[in-house]
Amino acid sequence: MRMNKIKKIKRGDTVIVISGNEKGKIGKVLSLIHDKQKVIVEGINLRKKAVKDNQGKVNFAKTEFPIHVSNIMFLDPKEKKGTRIGFTIDEKGKKVRIAKKSKTELM
Repeated sequence: MRMNKIKKIKRGDTVIVISGNEKGKIGKVLSLIHDKQKVIVEGINLRKKAVKDNQGKVNFAKTEFPIHVSNIMFLDPKEKKGTRIGFTIDEKGKKVRIAKKSKTELM
């Protein structure tokens, strides 16, 4: 059974956009939408959204909209390039995430 890519990405991870009009931009994952396989990344896919204040005036605020998980890739802390994420068992018998390119452990 194949593992969903969204299960490998966590909140707080630094990712790079690999396709679309935001290609090459880097940001942190703010939240995950598991049922739609989408993530919200800080500073990526900004749109204007109408927001009312207390007096009923309409202001426009820029906010991040979701991007599909297939359009992002984890940013390797050593290589500073996109990499896939894998799992391995450490000395204590605990399952840990690793960056596939540099084989470094991820927190």
